[in-house]
Amino acid sequence: MTIESLPGSSGYLDSGAGRKNSYFSNPYVLGLTLTASIGGLLFGYDTGVISGALLYIRDDFEMVDRSNFLQETIVSMALVGAVIGAAAGGWMNDACGRKKATLFADVVFTIGSIVMAAAPDPYILIFGRLLVGLGVGVASITAPVYIAEASPSEIRGGLVSTNVLMITGGQFLSYLVNLAFTEVRFILIFCFL
Repeated sequence: MTIESLPGSSGYLDSGAGRKNSYFSNPYVLGLTLTASIGGLLFGYDTGVISGALLYIRDDFEMVDRSNFLQETIVSMALVGAVIGAAAGGWMNDACGRKKATLFADVVFTIGSIVMAAAPDPYILIFGRLLVGLGVGVASITAPVYIAEASPSEIRGGLVSTNVLMITGGQFLSYLVNLAFTEVRFILIFCFL
């Protein structure tokens, strides 16, 4: 017996003849999409916020201020962790499932954030950045798959692209936070507009 379906569909397009899904027709799937794509927001935020935070890290740690290598390592270590996390995330998704992989990513990201906040020296800060990178790497491979599996086929592409929107939104948010923490006169003008 052969089941006929349209190319690129899940086979359920014909079952609801005349019924069209929209992005807001299923609040559960929309909430799931927004919740899962928080990993994308964290990825974008973490890669963008370091540009402003490095100025203060250089003030706190004199050896970072004197060493371009340490500055470069602090900035790039989250991306190194993301590469490792993304590579391991596929295996983790298959072995443990999407929810457990997402929970793992959340826990690792939280631990990395705490390590960075309490870092007494730049080497502990680098380790914290590595942990944060591992978390966002696993989340970056898990979230789109999880969203795609839970989405109706008619709106799957739009919901999966929410993760990319959240990455760029996280970068934009990080630059706004960096702007808020800089001591520049035009911030006062910006606030009164």
